[in-house]
Amino acid sequence: MVPMNVLAVWQYLRGCVHARFGPGGRNDCGSVVEVVILTAVFAALAIAVGIIITTKVTQKAKSINLN
Repeated sequence: MVPMNVLAVWQYLRGCVHARFGPGGRNDCGSVVEVVILTAVFAALAIAVGIIITTKVTQKAKSINLN
């Protein structure tokens, strides 16, 4: 299940990209640009979340006393 704030961001970005690159209606060129931009944005977000999780887990693992 996708959180509501992610859906809101998705809809906002899709509307902005569509308004910028899709004159009056959907065409093949506008659809491709829209998909590429949104895919890049969400890939960057996923990488950032992965880095944050990895950092927190590594910090927690280093703080465990094994003695």
